[in-house]
Amino acid sequence: MSYTQQAQLELLNALNNIQTEAELNEFRSLMANYFAQKAQRAIDTLWDNGTINEDTIEEWGKEHMRTPYRYAAHRS
Repeated sequence: MSYTQQAQLELLNALNNIQTEAELNEFRSLMANYFAQKAQRAIDTLWDNGTINEDTIEEWGKEHMRTPYRYAAHRS
């Protein structure tokens, strides 16, 4: 059994024990916090090894990464 399958089973077991909306909200919060902390550790690693710095973040703030619309191509 792969780690992904094991993780899915663990999540299903945890979800089977949720009885109330409050417990569901708590579970959602725990999952969100877990992934937020994981992302923060990855960002800290990039900062510590010099991959990103204040200049990088300033540049990100100036980027426009929206997908251009192709309005004319979708008109009828």
